[in-house]
Amino acid sequence: MLDIKFVRENPEIVKENIKKKFQDQKLPLVDEVIEIDTKIRALKVEGENLKAQRNTLSKQIGQLMREKKVEEANKIKEIVAKNNERIAEIDPEIATLEEELKKRMMVIPNIVDASVPVGKDDSMNVENQKYGEPVVPPYEIPYHADIIAKFNGLDKEAAGRTSGNGFYYLVGDIARLHSAMLSYARDFMIDKGFTYCIPPFMIHSDVVNGVMSFAEMENMMYKIEGEDLYLIGTSEHSMIGRFKGQIIKESDLPLTLTSYSPCFRKEVGAHGIEERGIYRVHQFEKQEMIVICKPEDSMEWYNKMWSYTVEFFRSLDVPVRTLECCTGDLADLKVKSCDVEAWSPRQQKYFEVGSCSTLGDAQARRLQIRTKGDNGTYLVHTLNNTVLATPRGLIAVLENNYNEDGSVSIPKALQPYMGGKTIIK
Repeated sequence: MLDIKFVRENPEIVKENIKKKFQDQKLPLVDEVIEIDTKIRALKVEGENLKAQRNTLSKQIGQLMREKKVEEANKIKEIVAKNNERIAEIDPEIATLEEELKKRMMVIPNIVDASVPVGKDDSMNVENQKYGEPVVPPYEIPYHADIIAKFNGLDKEAAGRTSGNGFYYLVGDIARLHSAMLSYARDFMIDKGFTYCIPPFMIHSDVVNGVMSFAEMENMMYKIEGEDLYLIGTSEHSMIGRFKGQIIKESDLPLTLTSYSPCFRKEVGAHGIEERGIYRVHQFEKQEMIVICKPEDSMEWYNKMWSYTVEFFRSLDVPVRTLECCTGDLADLKVKSCDVEAWSPRQQKYFEVGSCSTLGDAQARRLQIRTKGDNGTYLVHTLNNTVLATPRGLIAVLENNYNEDGSVSIPKALQPYMGGKTIIK
């Protein structure tokens, strides 16, 4: 959410940003919020003037009563009574207008960084750099569900009976490899100096509204019936929510945190749920990294964070590339974002395994997360990035370490978490 003062003083910049994001239907909102803001400020001035006048008149009434000028005092009392009636009307009017202002401000997109390429959708995202040689072996790489089936590692049929489409059982060495990857991701980030956390897996609606847009919430979040609780779609939600309404010591910044959680998503929309495999599912597990920092440090942390994900996957013998998200592919709260994509030798193309974003002070403004230093109190910046989301990450490891004889080599970094195993046969 933008600062209303910024919108008031820079309406054309806000409108141009909306156009860059191809959301022209939101252009009228800029003039609407300025108009509402003008009314709110006028009402506040009116209220302050009436209260000041009331104080002055009250003193006059006291003086007149002491002078036994009752009739004059009563006339002034009538004026004070009318002023009080108007003051009583103003506060509800302001509250109504402020709610209308907030509704509109919540859907005006954040100002994107100048470096973000302009484009309508993800088809116009821009490749930044490749890391590792994308190899296509001289033998066929089966579909990932078929690779797993060779090891009796997947049971979607039973999951369909217990939970429905979009769920799965992982079994045996495949389940162990899945867990090994998460354990390694945890230790990888701890070694980078991040503090390990396990957050709540359910959060209140005010936290949901603080960390994401309404459209994202509707398409992603599962609500607990009859309670003000939502299942998290990523641990970023509860990790950022942890600091709601807090003032963090400036000397404690940056906060560098890495969190594990299961994640739950509706996956509503064009993508849908994958019938056979486990690429797009309702439930998965994730190791996330979150940084809360001073505004001037956020871009430096952004570049560090995505590079950690690249380093992580390269340590698992998976070639990756980074893809700069264009304006039309950015969620409304994001300032800048890039995807980390893994090479699929079966499809001979890259697919997303992680996403890194800086949100400026948008989440901090919604949740009132501030810091206090020598120059006063101000909003922090928040960033998040995927270390590992699996089973999607599992697919990348299986395909890139698949051997001609049908076995899968276990990357060296994962072998200690697999009891020393070097291969799955």
